[in-house]
Amino acid sequence: MQVSVDSTEGLERKMTVELPAEQVNTAVEKRLKEIARTVKMDGFRPGKVPLSVVRKRYTGQVRDEVFGELIQSTYFQALSQEKLQPAGEPSIKPLEIDPQQGVGYVATFEVMPEITIADMSDKVITKAIATVSDADLDSMIEKLRSQRTTWNEVERAAQDGDQVTLSFKGFIDGEAFDGGSAENVPLVLGSNSMIDGFEAGLVGCKAGDKKTLELKFPDNYRVEKLAGKESTFEVEVSKVAEPVLPEVDEEFAKIFGVTEGGVEAFQKEIRSNMERELEEKISANVKQQAMDILVESNSFDVPGALIRQEAQALLQQAKANMAQSGQSSQIDLPLSLFEGQAKRRVQLGLVMGEIIKQHNIELDQDRVRAKVEQFAQSYEMPQEVVDYYYSNKQQLAGVENVVLEDQVVDWITQQVKVEEQNSTFEEVMNPKQPSDQESE
Repeated sequence: MQVSVDSTEGLERKMTVELPAEQVNTAVEKRLKEIARTVKMDGFRPGKVPLSVVRKRYTGQVRDEVFGELIQSTYFQALSQEKLQPAGEPSIKPLEIDPQQGVGYVATFEVMPEITIADMSDKVITKAIATVSDADLDSMIEKLRSQRTTWNEVERAAQDGDQVTLSFKGFIDGEAFDGGSAENVPLVLGSNSMIDGFEAGLVGCKAGDKKTLELKFPDNYRVEKLAGKESTFEVEVSKVAEPVLPEVDEEFAKIFGVTEGGVEAFQKEIRSNMERELEEKISANVKQQAMDILVESNSFDVPGALIRQEAQALLQQAKANMAQSGQSSQIDLPLSLFEGQAKRRVQLGLVMGEIIKQHNIELDQDRVRAKVEQFAQSYEMPQEVVDYYYSNKQQLAGVENVVLEDQVVDWITQQVKVEEQNSTFEEVMNPKQPSDQESE
């Protein structure tokens, strides 16, 4: 077997494999003799067909089959001989040579890139330092109360925070427009559910009042044909209701599964959950920065075959998510939509794999156990959840991958500068997005 390799563009390689005629002919002759022992042909008893007749009838077919099998076996032998690591399936093209001289083929494929982990000592990761204050706890409990708001009908005029039940019809240039009317719908004033001025215009209305609102749709309104248009809304209010928040007592605590210990135990449980969420958010922020540094610092050609494979997986995942949410999974989403994300994921996977290999990072089983137990705490029967993970290899593998990534992040934080930044719970959990002006 003769093997030669040509580098073309980027990671692509063209490997030419030539096999001597003797090797092919020997395999073909062996296969023909096997066929002769069982083949059935008119005028001959089974197994008694002369080899010359079998050879004349089946040589072409057998040669094609043998050639296919030789490609399968010699391809991997050639890869091993040339110390090549392919990144995907090859494209095989037979060589046009005289069968008397042998057979051959050209395999075109991408190879895995050689990765050298870059020095990251000048990179900086910012880690937030925050705690859950009593004010944070009070604010969270108020949010939980507001989520269980009930509404008490009142006869007074509506004010911000009240819920009004109304019917309305919208007009542009005197003509009603599609989607501009509704009957007996509830609206919380101050919720910013409607266009600017709609809710404010209803403050002071009582049940039975009618009002005309002259408003303008925003220039960037989601419905293009309405964007920037002057409009008139004829509104009739049929009901005004004020919010009623539940008391924070033992009954309220029971809604959240705290059946013993009353309000004090409830507050302790909420604070514990907030502290866990805060810790997870801080860790997630550090991990995101570490992943960004890996991508920015380690640039190399990423095999297109792996990108396409990952993009296909992301596409299928997107369709599955759409189906679960009740949307049609038959929408023709282009693969190119996922290629950017796929490239980043493949690049990160290759870099992290190299770090794990070079620095002998072994999976910490204690951390895997702790992670599983952490997941299980949100269920009524935690031990059953733990047992489920350890009896299901696929589910456990998902946790192991997360833990291994966390271990790589730990290694990265030892290579870079980590600057601590004092923050509040709110700043960590709900970071402000930079305005368009700030981002320019």
